[in-house]
Amino acid sequence: MSLSSRRTRCALAVATAAGMLVTSCSGAGGSGSSDGDSINVLMVNNPQMTQLQQLTAEHFTEETGIEVNFTVLPENEVRDKISQDFANQSGQYDVATISNYETPIYAGNDWLHTLDDYLADDADYAVDDILEPIQTSLTGEDGSVYAQPFYGESSFLMYRTDVFEEHGLTMPDRPTWTEVADFAAQIDGAEADMKGICLRGLPGWGEVIAPLTTVVNTFGGTWFDADWEARLTDPEFVEAVQFYVELVREHGESGAAQAGYAECLNNMVQGNTAMWYDATAGAGSLEAEDSPVRGQIGYVAAPVEQTESSGWLYTWAWGVQKASDNADAAWEFISWASGTEYEELVGETLGWENVPAGKRSSTYDNPDYQQAAGAFYEVTRNAINEADPISPGVQERPAPGVQFVGIPEFADLGTRVSQEISGAIAGQQSVEDALAASQRLADEVAERYRG
Repeated sequence: MSLSSRRTRCALAVATAAGMLVTSCSGAGGSGSSDGDSINVLMVNNPQMTQLQQLTAEHFTEETGIEVNFTVLPENEVRDKISQDFANQSGQYDVATISNYETPIYAGNDWLHTLDDYLADDADYAVDDILEPIQTSLTGEDGSVYAQPFYGESSFLMYRTDVFEEHGLTMPDRPTWTEVADFAAQIDGAEADMKGICLRGLPGWGEVIAPLTTVVNTFGGTWFDADWEARLTDPEFVEAVQFYVELVREHGESGAAQAGYAECLNNMVQGNTAMWYDATAGAGSLEAEDSPVRGQIGYVAAPVEQTESSGWLYTWAWGVQKASDNADAAWEFISWASGTEYEELVGETLGWENVPAGKRSSTYDNPDYQQAAGAFYEVTRNAINEADPISPGVQERPAPGVQFVGIPEFADLGTRVSQEISGAIAGQQSVEDALAASQRLADEVAERYRG
């Protein structure tokens, strides 16, 4: 597909979504227009971001004179507002938290400032320190960099080392899904109120579809082949989904069809599950000082079947809206928030376990961080470095992405397919029926790309 045709297709898809939002929202909201002495930042309300908000006035504004007006929203809401503001190029927000899913799409539509010149001129930022997979995922088709990471993550398997030891089980450093299923069957019920494994079942392209797609990849399946043919009813895709659904139904958490990241994290912290496959970012909460399971968790690579690795790749990153007139001030903020100086500030004031990691090599070489994150930092770094967004499976793909397909239509497609999968997890329909309906949805999307 040519760059120009892709841009046109992306613009139509996302602008349509943005138009729907304009109809349903009362207005852009926010803190008002920024000027040369202030910038408006729109960001997700994750803990690391709210810590940033708390530290900015004293440690950034006092130093630079640049006021930062934050608008902080839950994930689903912030995605909608960013899409609306950037698609319309209204310039309400100078900077927003976007992921490696949105960045190439926004860049292709000319909605973002390129950061190349800033990266070349800002020696203190140490761009060469950024982990290569993360940097690559924030690069547009034209080779320019359009966002910089605040933190990054992959996925891995977390398990209770004390329970495994008590029952004479040994977890491999790189388990297969077949081995994980066997472990789940042996441990399920071995401890009071403990299930074998927790896996997301909650609808949402960022919920059940994220871990499920990594399972599909390593079982040999794909959403689309290189010729833009939908492949959701291929034997490998069906096998992967059948495996996932049966595993969570037989040995997973209660109410799995409504359990997402937060519910599985809570189950693991409360000792209600022996294993959990999910984001590497969850380890910090499991090893927090007040965690009942601190020191009792082992961390190993994402389970595989046909591929050598299967962990996903994700980052919350800073993008500067093309319509912003304050790109220089915006970069100054990004350079500080994503720099090594900020990580040291967090480590010294809030504890090294709270550092927004997963983006810089130097973080993983820091003795203070190694001590605080000793149980999981090496596995996390390896998982991020092994993630391959271009070729995450066994066949050529038409678009990048590990746990998503890097096209604007995927947010809607993935959400609709997730509802079908959750229905199968809930026992409301068979996997075959769920994927037959999903195939029709995917084929509608694929047909647009086949032209």
